[in-house]
Amino acid sequence: MANETTITIVGNLTADPEMRVTPTGVAVAKFTVASTPRTLDKASGQWVDGEAMFLTCTAWRQLAENVTQSLTKGSRVVLTGRLRQHHWETDQGEKRSMFGVDVEEIGPSLRWATATVRKATRSGPTGQTPPDDAWSTAAPAAPTNHGSDEPPF
Repeated sequence: MANETTITIVGNLTADPEMRVTPTGVAVAKFTVASTPRTLDKASGQWVDGEAMFLTCTAWRQLAENVTQSLTKGSRVVLTGRLRQHHWETDQGEKRSMFGVDVEEIGPSLRWATATVRKATRSGPTGQTPPDDAWSTAAPAAPTNHGSDEPPF
């Protein structure tokens, strides 16, 4: 839709994605991505972690199925989606709100990992059925540039 706030997030899944099916048969996956900014303290020469941000993410339909089959707790991901603010009232009458993301695209970060990608095969009019290992992410390798954001060459 036009004029919606879209964002890109790089972070780690805090738990395995959980998939459910709505009463109308639509797959939905929920998961949380933690993103922690890092800055270089020039005085000490050390990297310092900032305050972590946790965002609840929602993927729908075939994307939900692909996410639950491909990603696990700790997976570093890059995702884009629509930022949503949810409002509710507690039983005590207190107004609350939180931000979440409706995921449009998601994949593993290849900064310190590798992945093997296989195109999902079509399975009728409802969309695609991914193979069991649509994303096969190797364990992150240790960075060779010792924490610097500069390329190692």
